[in-house]
Amino acid sequence: MGMVDLEKAPGAGSQAGPGEPVRRSDAEGCLAVAIRIPVRVVVLVLVVPVRVVWDALVVAGRFLRDAVLRPVGRALAWLGRAVFVWPLVGLWRYAVVPLAKGVGWLGHVLLVVPAVWLYRWVLTPVGQALARFFTRVGAVLAAAGRGLYAGLAWLGRYLAVVPAVWLYRWVLAPVGHALARCGRQVARGVGLVVTGVGFVLYWTFRVLLVLPALAVWRWVFAPVGRFLAVVGREMADALGHAWRVAGHLSRAVGRFLGTVLRWTVAEPARWVYRSVLTPVGHAVRDTVLRPLAEAGRGARRAAGQALASARLSVRQARADVRRLLFGGPAERQPVDRREPSAAEARTLGSSTTALTKD
Repeated sequence: MGMVDLEKAPGAGSQAGPGEPVRRSDAEGCLAVAIRIPVRVVVLVLVVPVRVVWDALVVAGRFLRDAVLRPVGRALAWLGRAVFVWPLVGLWRYAVVPLAKGVGWLGHVLLVVPAVWLYRWVLTPVGQALARFFTRVGAVLAAAGRGLYAGLAWLGRYLAVVPAVWLYRWVLAPVGHALARCGRQVARGVGLVVTGVGFVLYWTFRVLLVLPALAVWRWVFAPVGRFLAVVGREMADALGHAWRVAGHLSRAVGRFLGTVLRWTVAEPARWVYRSVLTPVGHAVRDTVLRPLAEAGRGARRAAGQALASARLSVRQARADVRRLLFGGPAERQPVDRREPSAAEARTLGSSTTALTKD
């Protein structure tokens, strides 16, 4: 990003043509231009140290996160699993689950099975008998209630409803209509009075309060607000430009420090690792670690062969003991799977016919 052009370009103050939008620089005037340059200089001087410190803190925080916090977090996570998770999983799998299954089976045998038997052979028959009894009693009571309701409905109709309808039609309705006409006339008069009073109060409030307040807003508050808006906008723009310029400066300083650290620390360390530690490590691997690994693999193969031979010996001894105690397995008789000849087929057919006749 290039530096900000603080000078006014030639022709920038020309009037916009017809149909073209008015630019911000054309609408600002000399006040904004006079405020912009000193504000941007002051803000740049104040923001550069803050941006440099901010970038340094960001770099330090990233290094701390990658080099310290992540390894410590992984170690703590593994330690938490080894100390809390794995013992709890073992306790749940090998203690709680079998105990819960045993308790569930015991509850099923001691509670569920007797409760099902009691429900099926005691409560169900008793409930069905009570249901039939209450059904018949309910039918009788429903018939009696329908008769009583019909009687009370007839009495209520001729003792209450008919007189009430006559009273409403010939007494209350005429009186209500007369009162409604009187109320409408009174409401019309009150509305005229309220309208006159409201008209007087409206013009009084407008002349005494609204017009003075409008004049104060138009000739005092609006110009001051426009001035403060210009000042605030210029300060915000200056802060943004200063922050970006400070970022460029901070990145340049960071690149310089990175180059210095690379040539003073990283490159010597890389040379030592590549030219000294790597050959030493290869020599240690070829002369010490590989022979030890070969010896370990040979010992493991020998131990595996010894275990296999011991397992085979134990299996043969167990088979010999079983043969001595229970005898050998029964020998299987061979089955003749050849096709029968023609003479054998005739003999077999005659034997089948004789057995059928018998």
